Amino acid sequence: MKVRLMPAGPEDAPAMAAILGNWVAATDWMPDLHTPAQTKAFCAGLTPQTVIARGITGVLGFLARREAEILCLYVEPPGHGVGSALLAQAQAVRPRLALWTFAANTGARRFYARHGFAEIGGTAGDNDEGLPDIRLEWRRP
Repeated sequence: MKVRLMPAGPEDAPAMAAILGNWVAATDWMPDLHTPAQTKAFCAGLTPQTVIARGITGVLGFLARREAEILCLYVEPPGHGVGSALLAQAQAVRPRLALWTFAANTGARRFYARHGFAEIGGTAGDNDEGLPDIRLEWRRP
């Protein structure tokens, strides 16, 4: 799938919110805590630190990062290399990256392991969702 990576702008927040909202709706273990308007506002707040992947049909994914911390990475549809392209771009500009993912998100955990991330800790649910989570870290070899 051919994509262009570029900084997100305010106009991308609705597409980002749709991708995030669709993931929450499709994930049976994930509580739906936010309204669509709250999700859109959250994504709008991320745009200054976000890279989007744009394809022919529009925004296909996004990665928000603050320095070495990946705040979120979502793609739609998964499995076409968009997430890998976004992550590779982040790895190219930082010698170290870290993030949190939910313990139940086995797909994300496998994805990050394939990209060199190691699980270094976690909590029993010290997050808004109250779900167990895992801390991951990557260092450039």
